Amino acid sequence: MTTPWAASILTLFPEMFPGPLGCSLAGKALGDGVWSLDALDIRDFSRHKHRAVDDTPAGGGPGMVLRADVLAPALEAAMPKGDARPAIYLTPRGRPLTQYRVGQLAAGPGAVILCGRFEGIDQRVIEAHALEEISLGDFVLSGGEPAALALLDACVRLLPGVMGAEASRAEESFENGLLEYPHYTRPQVWEGREIPEVLMSGHHGKVAAWRKAEAEATTRERRPDLWAAYQRDKKDE
Repeated sequence: MTTPWAASILTLFPEMFPGPLGCSLAGKALGDGVWSLDALDIRDFSRHKHRAVDDTPAGGGPGMVLRADVLAPALEAAMPKGDARPAIYLTPRGRPLTQYRVGQLAAGPGAVILCGRFEGIDQRVIEAHALEEISLGDFVLSGGEPAALALLDACVRLLPGVMGAEASRAEESFENGLLEYPHYTRPQVWEGREIPEVLMSGHHGKVAAWRKAEAEATTRERRPDLWAAYQRDKKDE
């Protein structure tokens, strides 16, 4: 039997999981044993009075910081010796998550994800456990849990057998360095707006050319950074 893709979440709010991951394709795959999910409560690893997990920042300042002596045993429990899964810390200061990295994670054995709270976590934990710092974007959430849900959803949908139409992945945003082209379906005319004529032509070559042109135009307009990288890749080819 194939070993399921395994996700372990370290969080102060284990009740947030599986959450939406228990529904739709991810939920079915979870029920079918394609992947597994284990949510560990960070507070269970505290030896402090009232299960305290945080303390004031060294050097002063606002907020609280998750303690190293609580997070370390939590990570060690989630990742026994020999565990090959990457350990990820979700933080706005991390490297931006890309579809390429999602694909790498989905192709591996799984992931251990640490959800931060408050001002963050003790830097020594990041260094001692070689945590990979990942950001979902240039914005701040109240905690790492929503980001973990998004990261897991992105990975699980790429696992073999999860998506109904595997071929659809090849034309998704980011797969070829471009944003995806616009989609249409019936009715052919809606509130005076018609489906582009080329899509009704039945000419597969013209349809493909139209879709590529639309994808390029959308990427050029909305994501100059992606467009520049796409142009560089084309030049290299």
